[in-house]
Amino acid sequence: MERRTIPGRLSWQLGEVVATQEETARAKSITLAVPHWNGHRPGQHVDVRLTAEDGYQAERSYSIASAPQQEPRVTLTVERLDEGEVSPYLTGELRVGDQLELRGPIGGYFVWEEQMGGPLLLVAGGSGIVPLMAMIRYWAALGSTIPIRLLYSSRSYTEVIYREELARLVKGNTKLEVVHTLTREQPPGWTEYHRRIDTEMLREVAWPVDQRPLLFICGPTPFVETTATSLVTLGYEPGRIKTERFGPTGET
Repeated sequence: MERRTIPGRLSWQLGEVVATQEETARAKSITLAVPHWNGHRPGQHVDVRLTAEDGYQAERSYSIASAPQQEPRVTLTVERLDEGEVSPYLTGELRVGDQLELRGPIGGYFVWEEQMGGPLLLVAGGSGIVPLMAMIRYWAALGSTIPIRLLYSSRSYTEVIYREELARLVKGNTKLEVVHTLTREQPPGWTEYHRRIDTEMLREVAWPVDQRPLLFICGPTPFVETTATSLVTLGYEPGRIKTERFGPTGET
């Protein structure tokens, strides 16, 4: 997920692209080797800076998709926005062996580590899955027994980022549940949800209020605000709800 950057004290460093993977027709994962990486927590992000030949620079901030256990390699998942300055280059022109300037990790609020407990309810809208996937990958690498439920809203089946990996993880671990809802187009025989996430869907999917789950929501601003409001209406503690959002100018 990409946001406008906020200047900080972290230093820029170079990462080399060592692998790329097409996740959907519009989303690509980019794995970088970053020799001086100091580690990250699941849910954090990095700034990426591109510099043109005339000296013009564009900076965007992308969520880290990889688990800390993958370090010193860092994976970002980028969704192309046709009108964007950065994402068309990252998804269409960047190649293995190229270098990127990045700065991070950044952010300490929207993170989850095993000692924080659970159960976890993760709610993703579109490319908002990226930092939540870092949490799931971290959890899987640890072999954690904390239960996780992911409610993931996508426009269509072909736009579900990490679709095959999520299916493999669910098949291999009874502590992970993934519930999909497709809001615009569903394949023949689709039996899961086919509408936008609403209060009733959350009532059906979320852990019971008395289990005091930790809740993480990530996606476009209206999606995040509506979901968080619905969860509070259902009785979940506001202090246990963490949100990460991106607006119409953000790139993922």
